[in-house]
Amino acid sequence: MKRFALIITILFFCACDNKTKEVITVKEASKTIIEFPANSTKDSIEGVYTAVVDSINNDDCKLILELIKTKGGYSFSLKTNKRNIQGKAKLVINGPDEKYILLEDIPWDEYEGNISNEDTVETKDVEIPIGIDFLYREDTLTIQNYGNSMNYYTKFGECGAKYIQLVKK
Repeated sequence: MKRFALIITILFFCACDNKTKEVITVKEASKTIIEFPANSTKDSIEGVYTAVVDSINNDDCKLILELIKTKGGYSFSLKTNKRNIQGKAKLVINGPDEKYILLEDIPWDEYEGNISNEDTVETKDVEIPIGIDFLYREDTLTIQNYGNSMNYYTKFGECGAKYIQLVKK
């Protein structure tokens, strides 16, 4: 009887072998970049996201972002009035409630950096940042498209809205 119970226990544990999907995690400064393999269902970011047109974003900015599963993680296709770009996308997690979708290799349209002390700082060549990130919550992506008088930048010059929301179809 003890052997029978032992065999049943061993079979039970062998049958319950829950293999988790491999997740690659890379620490960068205070960010954690997680690249989910294509067969992972941990976070379903895949889909087509389109710009919301409302009282805040009522300009002629047509922005469509498609996130696609690939063998190595995710890729994207971004279409605006002036751009048609493809590349690699990553999920960046800064905290429990702070997730971003990073579209790599897209240069911002304009960037002057911190210009709040413009009178005391010598003029210098500032490098244009590369990579655009969207705040990711459920089925909505949000981006601050341009800065202010102290931190001047524009990510999508073809879009006049300060904040752009993309909603998954």
